[in-house]
Amino acid sequence: MRYEAVIGLELHIQLDTNSKLFSSSPNTFGSEPNDNTNELDLAYPGVLPVLNRQAVVYAAMFGQAIDAKVNPHAFFMRKNYFYPDLPKGYQISQLDDAVIQGGTVVLDMGEYQREVRINRGQLEEDAGKSVHDAFSDRTGIDLNRAGVPLIELVSEPDMRSAKEAVAFMRKIHHLVRYLGISDGNMQEGSFRCDANVSIREPGSEAYNARVELKNINSFRFVEQAINIEIERQSDLMDQSQPIDQETRLFDAEKQETRTMRSKEEANDYRYFPDPDLLPLDLDEAFFEEVAEQLPELPHLRRERYRQAHELDEDSLDYILQDRYSADFFDAVVAQCGDGKLVSNWLQGEFARLLNEHQLDIDEAPVSAEALAALLQRIQDGTISGNAAKKLLPQMWESGESADVLIDAQGLKQVNDDQQILSWIDEVIVESPDQVAAYQNGQEKMLGYFVGQVLKRSKGQANPKTVNQLLRDKLKQ
Repeated sequence: MRYEAVIGLELHIQLDTNSKLFSSSPNTFGSEPNDNTNELDLAYPGVLPVLNRQAVVYAAMFGQAIDAKVNPHAFFMRKNYFYPDLPKGYQISQLDDAVIQGGTVVLDMGEYQREVRINRGQLEEDAGKSVHDAFSDRTGIDLNRAGVPLIELVSEPDMRSAKEAVAFMRKIHHLVRYLGISDGNMQEGSFRCDANVSIREPGSEAYNARVELKNINSFRFVEQAINIEIERQSDLMDQSQPIDQETRLFDAEKQETRTMRSKEEANDYRYFPDPDLLPLDLDEAFFEEVAEQLPELPHLRRERYRQAHELDEDSLDYILQDRYSADFFDAVVAQCGDGKLVSNWLQGEFARLLNEHQLDIDEAPVSAEALAALLQRIQDGTISGNAAKKLLPQMWESGESADVLIDAQGLKQVNDDQQILSWIDEVIVESPDQVAAYQNGQEKMLGYFVGQVLKRSKGQANPKTVNQLLRDKLKQ
């Protein structure tokens, strides 16, 4: 790349509270337009905001998870601007005295790591939404989203490529879902991104005019938009043309960015403290409550799994895709003790059934305890792995335990050497040509004998025992 990219992100993370940040209206998606509103959301005269405590708890959890300072005396500010979906004419937000101060996020980029500093995370209310396709000749205003609590996370301009920006975004997305503070649904607008992009000569420490790419709602589009904007700015710099500081929109169909408006600065919004809201006053008891709600963080859990169970990175990624998966894994391992066995089943047969029925792991009809009981029957030799694979879908549909189904279907493995030897003798007598081939060096014939013995035993002979006894017998 002929120029170095300088990238910072602003992530808008809707918090999964029951009600809005300052009103009692429900915080739900998909309601009829303007159903989730009350007098405060509609900016009736004389109404006063009341802070949603759970939103503050969620913000503090997130701050602690990224090793930030949680400001116990954060201020709420009025950010003044006029737009149809903002009835009050201002947004209640934060600025320099935001609730989250500092923090770092480390990105693993394979061959190197990138440390991204956090400038701040401010707790604020979302704006409403302009609806352009409901009427042929008018724009509608839906205020269901107005007042929904957000964390606006502002990074420092520490990223140097679109791939790093996407990695940062994915890591934050995973973290907020893992903590349970946001559903992170990008299609519904629960997790949105503004990207600030500039370029400079390699080796330069100066910051040039930056362009803000507004409201990008997918990881793929973020990468495309940033790369396209880097190329656009590079072309301008090659031609000694100025790069205007502005806000641009990304058009995914045309694969281009286009001007939306000139970029505002903080003083354009005339911030001042909201006179209706006191500063936060978070005491030690509050922080103890937050610490109790904070789960074991993903990077710590990953290291524990790596050391305790020697799992590969793909397995760790799968188990740690969300907190429910990790909790499920822990519950199964606690009962059966074999992390690798549990990991293989979760990624294999269990994942297949989840996909087939379009369920998340916390919705699975087979509990962690029930799966562990099935795996224990493999471990103690009661059934074979193949028998277990047949049983799991039956457990899924019937709700019966592994032990009940094993007894009902007579699936217990035969481990009696004498019984297995009798089946082996019968197969050997009936297969003289195969015996000769094996004894002449065709080792692959062993699979034939194992299959025949298992068939004769109706699948009940222990395959490991069959294998060993066959090898001994065929040497004679």
